Amino acid sequence: MARDKEKRSCGQVVAEWRAFLWDPRTRQFLGRTGSSWGLILLFYLVFYGFLAGLFALTMWVMLQSVDPHVPKYQDRLLTPGLMIRPCAEGLDVINVSQSQTWQPYVRALHQFLEPYNDSVQAARNAACPAGRYNEQPDDAVPNYPKRACRFERSQLGPCAGLGPHGDYGYGSGRPCVLVKVNRVINFFPGKNKSINIVCAAKREEDAALLGPMQLFPPNGTIDLMYFPYYGKRVHVNYTQPVVAVQFSNATANVDHHVECRLNAAGLRTDDERDKFAGRVAFRLRINRD
Repeated sequence: MARDKEKRSCGQVVAEWRAFLWDPRTRQFLGRTGSSWGLILLFYLVFYGFLAGLFALTMWVMLQSVDPHVPKYQDRLLTPGLMIRPCAEGLDVINVSQSQTWQPYVRALHQFLEPYNDSVQAARNAACPAGRYNEQPDDAVPNYPKRACRFERSQLGPCAGLGPHGDYGYGSGRPCVLVKVNRVINFFPGKNKSINIVCAAKREEDAALLGPMQLFPPNGTIDLMYFPYYGKRVHVNYTQPVVAVQFSNATANVDHHVECRLNAAGLRTDDERDKFAGRVAFRLRINRD
């Protein structure tokens, strides 16, 4: 039989660990001399420095092929999407008589429309001629800063939040929803014809429950002068046009499913494979006691 190993005392184990951590006789730390540790650290420093340099070189080469002003590939986007404000899949006015249920929507609209104040627009943007595209060629100066056209908050009528109550109709059960078109660089909608936003109940049988809607500017029109958009680097003060939809007499205590579409010549908004192209759908519910 093999001889059993002698059991070591606790002091011997501690002494061995101390010697492993630092051996004053051989001057080794964790079993290696200072020169050995230096060579290891030098190797990893060179190795990871090489990897970092290779990554930096790859990123630099890639960035040389990217234009900071215009996306390199945008041929797949034929129709821009729409968004609503307040930003929510469902707008639940839990109780018209209890302001705390709809005040978050009012605050969100106030914040969103602050850059649209008439005074801000007059100071930053230009009064452009209506009814035509606001094309601004570079004239041999690449990425020359572009002039942005005014879109004044007052155009939204009772949905501008400028009245004595400033609640966008939520306090009276006639809420407003803002619809905006997503920005697309060098997008010319409408083929020189007027464009607008149209909204309706998603199902025809629900139209009577949804009731009449008012759109601001009138007919939900978006003027051509707000197009094209040249990108945030050169179109610094660009203000997206919005359309306000006010639900004047929606039936209370009922879920209303609403869909808004961009109506412009040459744009398809009925593609079932892309339900977000040129349209947006949301739910509205107004509760009353």
